[in-house]
Amino acid sequence: MTLGLAAPFARPARAASTAAAVTFGALAVTFAVGLGSTLVAVKADGDPDRGGDVTVRTVALPRGNPDTPGGGVPLPGKPADPAAVAAVIAGLPGTDSVYRTARAQLDVAGLKGGAPLVAYEGDTAGSRHTMVSGRWFGATGEAVAATRFLRATGVRVGDAVTLSEQGRTVRVRIVGEVFDLGDDGMTLRTGAASVAALRARHQPADFAVTVTAGTDAARYAERLDAAVRPLGAEAAVTGESKSSVIRAMQALIVMLTLMLVVVACLGVLNTVVLDSRDRVRDLGVFKALGMTPRQTVAQVLTSVGAIGLVSGLVGVPLGVALHGAVMPAMGRAVGTTIPPADIDVYGTPLLVLLATAGVVIATAGALLPAGWAARTATARALRAE
Repeated sequence: MTLGLAAPFARPARAASTAAAVTFGALAVTFAVGLGSTLVAVKADGDPDRGGDVTVRTVALPRGNPDTPGGGVPLPGKPADPAAVAAVIAGLPGTDSVYRTARAQLDVAGLKGGAPLVAYEGDTAGSRHTMVSGRWFGATGEAVAATRFLRATGVRVGDAVTLSEQGRTVRVRIVGEVFDLGDDGMTLRTGAASVAALRARHQPADFAVTVTAGTDAARYAERLDAAVRPLGAEAAVTGESKSSVIRAMQALIVMLTLMLVVVACLGVLNTVVLDSRDRVRDLGVFKALGMTPRQTVAQVLTSVGAIGLVSGLVGVPLGVALHGAVMPAMGRAVGTTIPPADIDVYGTPLLVLLATAGVVIATAGALLPAGWAARTATARALRAE
């Protein structure tokens, strides 16, 4: 009975208006979900220094209460001996692999002011790097660079650059473009052996440790911290917390999306109210023939549910296409290239779930008119013209 009664609430003009509102809502939800997912992925992948399960810094902050009189932020101590720290890490049960990084500022041919360099030593298999193009360096004399570095120097993947320090020079070949948002995207990364001839003054080193399978990273970090503290270093689980900027942007995205969904629901409500009032006499006839309030609600919701499903199937691909066009443009606006892996965030289960957004929006907008139709008295409906 319900399927047969759905037709009176499906006038072509107003059905098109309902479909447009629902499509807009589904598009907004799809784009917002993709935007939020991409922002989180960009935050995580844009920091190649966040590698391993546990991070060890060779400069430890003295423990104490900074709130005591004359306190404040404790001053760092003297850098620990990297060789001694490496020996402690290697001897601690649960260690799987480890690599060390040290930063320096080097002169680069064709680039005013030089550029920061991160030199790697050890097993970099645990490093969390995301490539835009090319590959991660593997042999001596190879390096990877961030997007802005390549644009500033006019270098492409496959070209060589000359690095210098106090008259000493080396040449490295760029084998990949790494997604790196640190240091304004100007960082060059290579193996320590590739720049050893420069004898550059490096900043205190950091270690990235990957633990063996089944090892609890938090407990491992506690044991390692206790072992390296006497040397003047500190260890902690590699942080995964989101920045306040990302949290604020995600909150703004959610707020704007909810506003757009409310607008879409109001559009559905408007058309369903008009259709219900136009068909109130027909509604009275159905009620006189025995239609129950539940069947009345089902009639109204069914009439918009089918429209919502079709509109969702249209709005979701439009939202995906909009996301795919906007995100690369956002990356170019800030001088970087967002990796395709961070843009392609829509999996099949997520797309199926988003496709139901059209039905949810349509039925949510039709709930109030459906309730009004169910409460309308039969006699009053029959007297309506």
